[in-house]
Amino acid sequence: MKAFLLACIGSLIVAVVAAGALNTIQKPVNEAFSTTGVRL
Repeated sequence: MKAFLLACIGSLIVAVVAAGALNTIQKPVNEAFSTTGVRL
């Protein structure tokens, strides 16, 4: 049971860190797909 709880906590930590990293790396859609002919 102790190993299961540690695995759950570890996976939550990894998920939070990954979400934070992706939010800082990825561009918003209005910046990523903006060209001269696009209107959002």
